[in-house]
Amino acid sequence: MTACPTGIAHTYMAAEKLTQAAEALGHEIKVETQGSIGAENVLSDNDVRDADGVIIAADKDVDRRRFVGKRVLVVGVAEGIRHPGELIERVRTAPVYGGEDSGAGTAAGAAASAGTGGGKERSVGYKALMNGVSYMIPFVVVGGLLIAISLALGGHPQADGGLVIPDGSFWKHVNDIGVIGFTLMVPVLSGYIAYAIGDRPALVPGMIGGWIANTGALYGSKAGAGFIGAIVTGFLAGFLVVWIKKVRVPRFVQPIMPIIVIPIVATTALGLFFLYVIGRPISWVFTHLTGWLGGMTGSSAVLLGAILGLMIAFDMGGPVNKTAFLFGAGLIASGNQTVMGMCAAAIPVMPLGQGLATLLRRRLYSEQERETGMAALFMGLFGISEGAIPFAAARPAQVIPANMLGGAVAGALAGTAGVTDAVPHGGPIVAVLGAVGGVPVFFLAVVVGAVVTALTTVALVDLSERGKGGKGAPGGAAAAPAVTVAVAAGVGAGGPSGTAAATGARTEAASDPAAAPAPAPTADEGDEGGAGDEGGDEGRGDGAQAPADGHSVPSSPSPEVLSGYLTARTVRTRLAAGEKEAAIREMAELAAGTGRVTDVAELVRVALAREAQGTTGLGEEIAVPHAKTDAVTAPVVCFARSAEGVEWGSPDGTKARLVFMIVVPAAAAGDEHLRILALLSRKLMDPDFRARLQGAEGTAEVLAVLAEIR
Repeated sequence: MTACPTGIAHTYMAAEKLTQAAEALGHEIKVETQGSIGAENVLSDNDVRDADGVIIAADKDVDRRRFVGKRVLVVGVAEGIRHPGELIERVRTAPVYGGEDSGAGTAAGAAASAGTGGGKERSVGYKALMNGVSYMIPFVVVGGLLIAISLALGGHPQADGGLVIPDGSFWKHVNDIGVIGFTLMVPVLSGYIAYAIGDRPALVPGMIGGWIANTGALYGSKAGAGFIGAIVTGFLAGFLVVWIKKVRVPRFVQPIMPIIVIPIVATTALGLFFLYVIGRPISWVFTHLTGWLGGMTGSSAVLLGAILGLMIAFDMGGPVNKTAFLFGAGLIASGNQTVMGMCAAAIPVMPLGQGLATLLRRRLYSEQERETGMAALFMGLFGISEGAIPFAAARPAQVIPANMLGGAVAGALAGTAGVTDAVPHGGPIVAVLGAVGGVPVFFLAVVVGAVVTALTTVALVDLSERGKGGKGAPGGAAAAPAVTVAVAAGVGAGGPSGTAAATGARTEAASDPAAAPAPAPTADEGDEGGAGDEGGDEGRGDGAQAPADGHSVPSSPSPEVLSGYLTARTVRTRLAAGEKEAAIREMAELAAGTGRVTDVAELVRVALAREAQGTTGLGEEIAVPHAKTDAVTAPVVCFARSAEGVEWGSPDGTKARLVFMIVVPAAAAGDEHLRILALLSRKLMDPDFRARLQGAEGTAEVLAVLAEIR
């Protein structure tokens, strides 16, 4: 079974490679593909029963319950493409799967097996953290926006510049609902980190552990451990449950283990461990940080402002953040409002900076992250620093240092000018309402701090991605809604008594009318706005199409390729670009020649964003960039060849010489571009087909070869 969170085409490539390798070795094989177009060629109970072994090539968690008692080999999805023959030989001596992880296909179990198989996949920690972040984001966005909206529409300005929502009012109730969302945010993060590691039995201890971590009063602290504490409890709960599952118990106890015994034991153990072991140090840190800050009030205002900014930005609601905030708020009553002024300038920097970063370098972020960034900008205006938590949880090594640098700059600038704040709150909203003294410098500090945070974040994230060689998805990609696929391969020995006969996965055309094939444009239909296409056919009256590379095409009808989505207008036999971004832009302009692209820049942006989630370089000198966007009015498939090759970050290290671009409208994206990808991926695994495609002279010959894709 293979599952890849970003590479749709890898599913079908792995299936085709395994099928070819099995046939070459004299084995029978049945391959089940599970993509977003649904499961195809599904393995029946008889198939699994008769199989001598099962290969799982997965970059995400998969369900293995139906393979209990079979030899199971788990590797990364790339291994199914690169070393299929080796996998088939190794699965014959793989360990028998006994369902030790309760058949959940948990991250821990998958990782353990993958280590045996020698495949490459994301670490358990990465996948668990991304799982928690993806479930947490809606709570952050809903809770934060409800709080901000209730303050904006229902808050009454006070004499000191504060903003109060009257008790019992409609907007007070809206605010309370938002507070509930924020309260649940931390337990949800913890719970779903644990769930990704230990499956359902870990969900309850993870959530309760996260609640305890966020409730400082339970362990004598004025502030909870925040999202950092939730990450800790999530991993502790998940691995504790995995450990408990390994304990042998009598058969009559086994049915109640996952629903009663494991959750109760894990929740109790984790809760007490946090209260008595972890909680006390957090309370100690809070107390001593407060005393240390008190001793600095007579020192340099710039230094104090920088330190407070660092603390405010570090854990956003955790003990370090709360220490700085409560320290500043406590000094307001004594007449010292400058300390709170420093804090108020730093508070909005994190959400504003992270939101700005998603606008500056959109290709580094998934669609979900960009949407979260817009919400973070709105929350930042109201001084809700938690809007940056999803970014910090997904990329702590890049985001937290950037936040701290921006917060320190903002706090130092505010301290230099003696900015004051008369209310225990921060952000531009308090300045607008008159609670801030030194408003111009306050806004300057906020803007500079946010810009520093955004630029630093972009630089660190970009550096991190370059370090990965462009082969992995950015850390937030998993919070985003990415397409998930799976392949199941039951491998049997050769001979008539082996598994079911080899068969490829059938792919039916989409039944959605929105995804119905568009007719190929003809010369009689005109260029439909394709003036920008190289070698366009304006004014042509000879009944021939003008291909993008200038080669003439006979007036006889061209063979239909991929339901008519790929035509002479979308073929270029000589790709001019030498690097990936330029190649994608060139392909987008090629697609625009059909008249079906309304916004080339937006198409390029979406395609590059998809590349940021994970390379579309498939190996074997092939790349299939794709995009689903409303910048196109109908599906278009383009093809180009590169003589020198373009570095695409392919898993096998080869440069892309055969480049296909698939673009579809968002409304028709579900099945149609997956269907095209499936057809392409399978055919492109044929070395003879690739050789003929490379050697074809002119557009007509290229189309004739491509017409074999069915």
